[in-house]
Amino acid sequence: MANIGLSRWFSARAIWALVAIAFVLALTPGVSLAQPLALFAGVVLVAAVIADALSGPRRSDIGIARIVPAHLSLRRPAKLRYRVENRGMRPVRVGLFEAPLRALAVDEDETVMWVPPQSSVEVEIPAMAVARGSDAFTSVYFWYESRIGLLRRRAVEELPEPIRVYPDLSAVERYGSLRVRNRLIEAGLRRMRMRGAGSEFESLREYGDGDSFRSIDWKATARRGRVMVVQREVERSQDVMMLIDCGRLMTARIGDQRKLDYAITAGLSLASIASLASDRVGVVAFAREIIVARSPRSTASSIRALTDAICDIEPRFEQSDYARAFRYVANHLHRRSLVVLFSDVIDPVAQSTVLAELGTLARRHTVLCVFMNDAAVANVLAISPRTTDDYYRLDVATGLANERTVAARTLERTGIDVIDAPAAKLSIAAIDEYLRIKARGLL
Repeated sequence: MANIGLSRWFSARAIWALVAIAFVLALTPGVSLAQPLALFAGVVLVAAVIADALSGPRRSDIGIARIVPAHLSLRRPAKLRYRVENRGMRPVRVGLFEAPLRALAVDEDETVMWVPPQSSVEVEIPAMAVARGSDAFTSVYFWYESRIGLLRRRAVEELPEPIRVYPDLSAVERYGSLRVRNRLIEAGLRRMRMRGAGSEFESLREYGDGDSFRSIDWKATARRGRVMVVQREVERSQDVMMLIDCGRLMTARIGDQRKLDYAITAGLSLASIASLASDRVGVVAFAREIIVARSPRSTASSIRALTDAICDIEPRFEQSDYARAFRYVANHLHRRSLVVLFSDVIDPVAQSTVLAELGTLARRHTVLCVFMNDAAVANVLAISPRTTDDYYRLDVATGLANERTVAARTLERTGIDVIDAPAAKLSIAAIDEYLRIKARGLL
């Protein structure tokens, strides 16, 4: 649009009017009335523009407020709300759009609305958090015009506001056992009970279908004359230490997220479930050096503090010092604990160091390695090749899959549990394995 001042621009309506007048002038050689008609239209247009300039809305008549959701989760839909106020005596047409953000993508480039006089209008704009961590809104750019619509005034509303995008913990909310546990809590039973190989005695009961033969208490059976089984409770107040690799191996993207994003989401999901079991959860995030270290704690506030501590961590393009991280854990964990490593150490160079250090750590603690694989590799392996390109893709995918298999088996031979799950299902896989370890009393 053509600029006629610092804040006033010709609107599309005014430009089309000028085009129409020019077209009429072009007909002058063949149409005798074309020139007078064009001159008359030009006078009317100039008068209308002057009227719009004199009677149009003022900048002070327009007020804009932004309402941001209280919680933003990575790759989860959100709604930004805007309240546009018209303090003038005439209706105003307003269009607005946000300044670009690193962490948030707004679906609509521009939102347009009519605001009646002496009133306000609220609109919602769909948005999507595309990056984890801290960011800030800056300005809202907007334009406004009167009913005449020939002049469009442009302005900026400075609305600085910090935001924080958290990992998506919806896997915790969707987890089936959590819904059952919540019902038990509401009923007044505030302990998580699980039949199985727990390590704390809870009670005796009569044998039933599906009970393990090993759970029979023969002394109690002899005393009571009925087959009795021991019902054990999963031990609580155990330590869970998460090690999150933030080095070069975690910079790669799987789909629309980085590997570190998936690891942090899975780690916090696991921490949330562990806190419900009254376990103490800590974290060590590391690359070449220790980035964040939190000793295990069990309160709800400590889980929030843990989330705040690792929410803003970004992957670093440097080789991680696994030996330093494992030494730190060994020196600070003084009782048998579950150590969960979130990494993707499948290349031979990194794995040789990790294997030696993890083997030492596994002598005292239960160690779980959590790897994430790319579903695209599995998709290639599942399709029969037909073209030369397909065979090349299959060869590369087979090599990657074999590397991951060798890495997992090498770790398992040293007594280390390994999860190699699709990145999108990593949270559920980590929670499942944690509950399996608890139920079998491996801590």
